[in-house]
Order: sequence, then C-alpha cells, then structure tokens
Amino acid sequence: MTTTKTPLTQMKSWKSLADHYTTIGDVHMRTLFADDPGRGERLTAEEADLFFDYSKNRVSDETLKLLFDLADESGLRERIDAMFSGEKINITEDRAVLHIALRAPRDAKIEVDGENIIPGVHEVLNRMSAFSKRIRSGEWKGYTGKPIKNIVNIGIGGSDLGPVMAYEALKHFSERTLTFRFISNVDGTDFAEAVHDLDPTETLFIVASKTFTTLETMTNANTARNWLLGALDNAEDSIAKHFVAVSTNAEKVSEFGIDTANMFGFWDWVGGRYSMDSAIGLSTMLAIGPENFLEMLDGFHRMDEHFRTAPWDKNLPVLMALLSVWYGNFFGAETVAVLPYEQYLKRFPAYLQQLTMESNGKYITLNGSPVDYSTGAIYFGEPGTNGQHSFYQLIHQGTRLIPCDFIAFGKSLNPLGSHQDMLVANVFAQSEALAFGKTEDQVKAEGTPDWLVPHRVFEGNRPSNTILADELSPSVLGQLIALYEHCVFAQGTIWQINSFDQWGVELGKQLAKQIIPELESDDLPELKHDSSTNNLIRRYRAAKEK
Repeated sequence: MTTTKTPLTQMKSWKSLADHYTTIGDVHMRTLFADDPGRGERLTAEEADLFFDYSKNRVSDETLKLLFDLADESGLRERIDAMFSGEKINITEDRAVLHIALRAPRDAKIEVDGENIIPGVHEVLNRMSAFSKRIRSGEWKGYTGKPIKNIVNIGIGGSDLGPVMAYEALKHFSERTLTFRFISNVDGTDFAEAVHDLDPTETLFIVASKTFTTLETMTNANTARNWLLGALDNAEDSIAKHFVAVSTNAEKVSEFGIDTANMFGFWDWVGGRYSMDSAIGLSTMLAIGPENFLEMLDGFHRMDEHFRTAPWDKNLPVLMALLSVWYGNFFGAETVAVLPYEQYLKRFPAYLQQLTMESNGKYITLNGSPVDYSTGAIYFGEPGTNGQHSFYQLIHQGTRLIPCDFIAFGKSLNPLGSHQDMLVANVFAQSEALAFGKTEDQVKAEGTPDWLVPHRVFEGNRPSNTILADELSPSVLGQLIALYEHCVFAQGTIWQINSFDQWGVELGKQLAKQIIPELESDDLPELKHDSSTNNLIRRYRAAKEK
C-alpha cells in the first residue's frame, strides 16, 4: 500500500520557508525581543495543567504563519482525524494506530474493522484494577501463604522503558511497602542484581511480551522461573502464584505455568513505545493504585483532545513539532535536549529516546522513496541541575545548535527550604542565558582582561521551549507523555514517514539468532559471516574456554 503526496521539498510552503530562512536565519533573539516587548507574553500557549512558552525561539510571526501553512499543506489535520477514527495509517503493518483509545472514556466509540474497541479497553482496565487491589491489600498470597512484597517487571523496549519511567516519575504516589524492580537486559547481571536481596516466596513477576516469544524477555522469564523453583523444591504449581503475564498468546502463557486468568492482553493497534497506559502499565498501577492510574489516563486524554481539536497557534504538540522541523530542516540541528528540572523525571529523557527515535528514525517515505532531507532528531537529556555540570557547556558555547525543552514545576512534592526556588531559578536563568548570551562589551565591562574576553563571551541565540506546571501529578505525567507522543506524530506527518513501524530493530535481532548457536555449540561450526564477525566469534569462544 502506498500513498501519493507532493514531495515535501516541492511544497509551496516548504519553498517559502526556505526563502524566509535566508532573511531570518541570522536574526538574533535580542533583536526579536527588542522589537516586540510583549513577545514573552504573546508567544505562549496553555492547555490543561501545562503552560508552554515558545517565545525564546528564532521565529517571527511570519515564520509561524509559514510553518502553519506547512502543516496544512502536509495534511496534518486530515492525518489526525484518520488516526483518531481508527484508519489503518500504519500502512507497512496494515494496522490502526490507537494508543489514544487506551485512555478514552468508557462511553467513547472508536471502531476497528467495524468493532467498537472501547469496551475491551475498559474490561482490561477493570481486571487490572481488581488484581492490583488484591496485591496491594495483601489478599493475594504467594505459594507459601506469604503476601507479595516485591514486584519484578520483565520486559524490554516499550515493555520496560515506560513502566520504569512511570514508576520513577510517580514514586511519590507509590505504595512504599512494596518493592519494585525492572529487568530488561539479557545481560545476566541485570537479573542477578534485581533479585539479589529479594525473597522468592514474597516476589511476583510480571512477564510482558505480546507474543510471549521475545528473546530477551523470555530468557529472563525462564531464569526467573528457575530461580523461584529452586527456592520452592521445584513445585511447578508455585508458578501460578508468582507469575502473571501481559500477553496475547494464551497457549504459551499456559505452557509456562501461568494461569491465563492472570493474563492481561493488549492489541496490535498499540505500538510498544505507545503502550505504557495499556496492560503494560500493570506495574505502574500496582505501584500507584488504580485511582492514580486512572488520573494519569485522564491526563493523557485531555492532551489527546487538545491535539485533536486545537488550532495550530494554540496546539502544544503541533507547535513543538513545527519548531523542531524548523530547526532540523533549515538550521541543520541534529539533536534536541529534554531537560526536566524534577528529579522524579530522571528517566523521562530515556523514555523519550525510544518514543522519538524509534518512531521517526526513518529514511523511507510512505511512498517507499528515500527522503532528501533530515528526519528524526537525536534526543537526550538529564535532570537539572545535574546536566548543567555535564553537557550544558556544549549547548552554550559549542559549535552545534541544540534546541532545548525545559520542564519545571511551581511546587515541589518534597518541599525543603529554598530548594525549589533555587531549582526553578536555574531553569529561568539557563533559558535566558541561551537566548541572550553575553556580549563582548558586557564581558569587558566586568573588568575582564582582554586576552580572556573571547572565552567568556556567549553568543546566545540558542532556542528553547519552557514547559511549566504547578506540580507533578499522575495527570500531569499523562499530559507530558501525550504531548511528546503527538509531537512525534506531527513531525512524522510533515516528513511523510511512518512513525509507527520499527523495521530497523529487526535485522540485528535476526542475525543474533543465527550467531547464538555458533557461540554455544561444542565444536566451532563453519562460519559464513564477514571476516570481522568470524574473527570476533572465534575470540569469544576462546575466551569462554579459558
């Protein structure tokens, strides 16, 4: 299946932006703010609990108009409507894209192949809620009659990054009598360290794999199974008391020993990196409770509706997406820094790496032709103020343009003296410094020796967005995640790529399956790889034998 559309670089709006760039590309933000004293109040948008300041960007009103024209000419409104209506916009896998259904209200109606999928979504949520209450109350007992005190989530990719991020982000709201661990890496160290101090008789494993065949996940799941059985005299019937599954493969789940009554399903219209608010979020619900989980879903839904209905000039995800296209395709920016000034969001940048780069790391258009422009940016980040003592030097005085997203909150969940004022002061100071810098005259006026002056000049004109909310809550987390989800979708629409497949992760996995037996066999088989890979295999086998 293909789709026809005017190539991006041939669009009238794209050509107009290219012409416009020649006039505004070198204009400094000092000038933009001096010419428009109300810019800081005017170039803002607000939705639900999020306030979005995009005034510190290298754009004029004309830039924004042309970017909105690009969104229109790219068919963004029609593409949004197609996603929300259940059309199979993931054309390479012939699937609908309906993570938005995971947080739709009970009375909503979204059809896939003629069936309303919302009742099924809420049936799974109800089962998750009932199970969570049994674990959290102590009603559920392990094989020896002890209540569960340890929850270990086994997954990889979207089945790990989302749950880990959400647990850390909402730790303030979590049940502290329960211990949560997350295993994803097939490196045995990940498993060994996760269970090192846990009592098997008080531990529940959540095995998250749609097919129940994912290599890394099932390797870790079988190791967990052996760990439990080793502590319980190989009592096979103990598995059902200490394992549950997030999967759709009832046969494999049952073969493993898990009671399929404790199997929580999800659907092929949910991509892994968009699945943390599905049954993949079972560990999140166990941690924060069903009520807080539903509050998080409501936050997602509020941003969904905003994205679906808001005009471009007030639409937070669209504004973010268009600004990123502006920098990536006209200024040559290759990266985006996401800088949450909230310790609970320490895993948020890592979560966004999969969401953004797995989605838009594509060089083939929906038509099947190679792109002739840049697509997905490299996302990275660390919590403030830690990052300031790490990579901010490059952002301020390096040779690369790195747009930044600052995320900050008016209140701390752990108020301690002046900590929050100091934290937020750094957010505002960093965005101000990036935008306006420090001129040579200002440096000289401080009495700096002439030889040192060049080293202490900051050219500024480095763009940033600032996202403010009153306080981190389950709802606000949902809003933030949905904000970036829809930003990614809008970017992909502009770039004419499919943001919802991930064929690029497959080749390495396929080759690994060929190499594993070559590493494990008693005798060295005939190797048919390139000379480098063959040599590495031989050296690894030799190291194993020492």
